[in-house]
Amino acid sequence: MTRTDFLALGPLIVITLTAAVIMLQIAVRRHHGVTVVLSVIGLAAAFVSLPVAGRWSTGPVTGLMVVDSYALFYVGLILMATMATVLIGYGYLKRLGGHFEEFYLLLMLAATGAIVLVMSRHFASFFIGLEILSIALYALIAYSRHRVQSVEAGLKYLVLAAASSAFLLFGMALIYANTGSLDFVSMAARLPYLPMPGGPLILWAGMGMLMVGIGFKLALVPFHMWTPDVYQGAPAPVTGFVATVSKTAMVALLVRLFVPVNLLNHPSVFWMFGVIAFASMVAGNLLALFQNQVKRILAYSSIAHMGYLLVAFMAGGRIAVQAVAFYITAYTITTLGAFGVISVLSQKEKDADRLEDFEGLIFRHPWIGGVFIAMLLSLAGIPLTVGFMGKFYIVAAGLHSALWWLVITLLVTSGVSLFYYLRIVVALFSRSGDKQSVSLLEPAMGFSDGLVLAVMTVLLIGLGIGPGPLLALIHF
Repeated sequence: MTRTDFLALGPLIVITLTAAVIMLQIAVRRHHGVTVVLSVIGLAAAFVSLPVAGRWSTGPVTGLMVVDSYALFYVGLILMATMATVLIGYGYLKRLGGHFEEFYLLLMLAATGAIVLVMSRHFASFFIGLEILSIALYALIAYSRHRVQSVEAGLKYLVLAAASSAFLLFGMALIYANTGSLDFVSMAARLPYLPMPGGPLILWAGMGMLMVGIGFKLALVPFHMWTPDVYQGAPAPVTGFVATVSKTAMVALLVRLFVPVNLLNHPSVFWMFGVIAFASMVAGNLLALFQNQVKRILAYSSIAHMGYLLVAFMAGGRIAVQAVAFYITAYTITTLGAFGVISVLSQKEKDADRLEDFEGLIFRHPWIGGVFIAMLLSLAGIPLTVGFMGKFYIVAAGLHSALWWLVITLLVTSGVSLFYYLRIVVALFSRSGDKQSVSLLEPAMGFSDGLVLAVMTVLLIGLGIGPGPLLALIHF
């Protein structure tokens, strides 16, 4: 490695050093506030190093990773989401009491794994990044160990993630057996010389197994069964982190792996993704209709949103890369804001989750209720929100590639989603909440919580009205 390589890998190096510093600080002297400050400084330093990395980025680094404008955009998004989780988690954990410094160490490790994923150009770095991310998530999901649901959610995620990793490894082995390479670029160069259109059976079996691992991380149908239980059981800030950072990293890798290879030009791969996208949009929205708990509603909603994203992904080419980047950014902003509100309203005993817990919120805490409504409207794709612009670009990408049946499914299921989002909005305006639910909804919002919610709201409305700055960033 050269000096240029180290500068290009600056964000990854900084965030890794931050994890090491936090670990040493915990060993020397526990202090919740100091750990938070170190985390914020480390994340800010990593974010500041992005322009430096962009100036010195040379593309491939060590044959395992690539540092380009595409990777740096997703790294910045991951750092932003991690920073929001740290600030929201500070107030949330203070209400729980006890020692929670390891929470921030796990967040830094998870962010490290996510960054490795988005910089990967080789199956080895792909798997290493995925496992660093996954192992940290096991502990984060079960972090509220005094809650049975949290421990149960962590155990379910552990077992299912381990199974999906086994499929992933086996798929990599089968792909290597046919292409003779674990490097994405080399694999793309050799695939055209393999027998097509049917291709070797072992190769397509490997692609299918690879899709099992990717589909699990993105919570796509039929690999989605873990999602509602994990979303409900995990601490609210962790749920927001899993819904954004984990999926952002996997989406970035999915595009880098499949789009340059042009595998979507092969009918078998095209229909595999098409059926998964269709099933995710339909099942995610229909199952959300029957839920009475806000976290489970958002869990099934996230399944549908990943289905929407696959529509843009299937468009292929440059338009797919840009539409996917815009939509995952919009989804990240909105989801962090929604789970930020849930975190602020949560208490030591349980997270605010039932619809009854949110009744009358708009009258007693107009600011928090207003933020939540804005996030829900953005998830529904209502105009003047970043969520609307995200769906607009997905529809544009789908129409550009004549994916009519998927675009129609997207529009119809988006209409269905209005029903369950509006159920939550109606609860916010309801005055029928009993005293028990009212007492649960007294928020303990500190400066860090308010800052995150304010920033997310400004981004949600600002990028919804004028998406130009974001579009300028994603012109890779």
